Amino acid sequence: MAQAIVVRELGGPEVLKLEGVTLSPPGPGEVQIRQVAVGLNFIDVYFRTGLYKSASGLPFVPGKEGAGIVTAVGDGVSLFGVGDRVAYASSDGAYASERNVEASQLVKVPDGISLETAAAMMLKGMTAQYLLNQTFQVGPETTLLFHAAAGGVGLIAGQWAKALGATVIGTAGSQDKIDLALAHGYDHVINYRTDDFVARVKELTDGKGVDVVYDSVGKDTYPASLDCLKSRGLWVSFGNSSGPVDAFSIGILAQKGSLFATRPTLFGYVQTRPALEACANSLFDIVQSNKVRININQTYPLADAGRAHTDLETRKTSGTTLLIP
Repeated sequence: MAQAIVVRELGGPEVLKLEGVTLSPPGPGEVQIRQVAVGLNFIDVYFRTGLYKSASGLPFVPGKEGAGIVTAVGDGVSLFGVGDRVAYASSDGAYASERNVEASQLVKVPDGISLETAAAMMLKGMTAQYLLNQTFQVGPETTLLFHAAAGGVGLIAGQWAKALGATVIGTAGSQDKIDLALAHGYDHVINYRTDDFVARVKELTDGKGVDVVYDSVGKDTYPASLDCLKSRGLWVSFGNSSGPVDAFSIGILAQKGSLFATRPTLFGYVQTRPALEACANSLFDIVQSNKVRININQTYPLADAGRAHTDLETRKTSGTTLLIP
């Protein structure tokens, strides 16, 4: 019998309970996999608390990201076979030892990348890919600010942005996290607990501001993030780790310099098979080039998912965290 973390009521980390589950054979268009590792992401917290709604309602198995080995395929599946090493970045139900996944969500993992590394990087790495290469095309002329620089997305994005030639500024909340970010591509990292990050950004850019702000923090960094931008700069709000941004008047974008704002998600950039494969292959290529290192900084048994959530929410983790079935 497979094991999975099942959420039967919304709430704190204590609602994450390990249960035995009966796994049916894969249906048409599905692939069954034995999971080697599952990625932990802040979006999992949003679903656990009810900030985001599970499509299946209660009860549900949380998690979006994982990697494993194909053990069976359903009717109509031609891209994958038994024994293939596969990973996914956006398929609900990841917190499980075995599971069925829509084949359309899977990609094959290259031989040079371990399944643990794949599970650690798919959602976070593909998020970094679209943020830096599609939402805004970062290049040698770009100066950017990335909040939560020592987080899972932040550590990948810092290295990738540096490889693209950008000047990379980050924020973090402790000296240990500042040092970690500086070792992963950031030119400057601001301690948001002790410094006014708006003033420091202006100082670092000679008063000009940055071209783009990448903000996964939300409530605590708005509207200050807008004040870091140069005229006609772009605010990319892609997460809410401190809580969602309250509704605001669009006129504030005019007041602060004819700014642009977007609220992207990975799903919006991988809605077709070619787009999914292009995004994943771009990530695989830069990791295999050694321009981006994927460091797994924490691992927890799947049964300890509640403790992992607690550590994530209290900012005790840095970089990438895995749950091991």
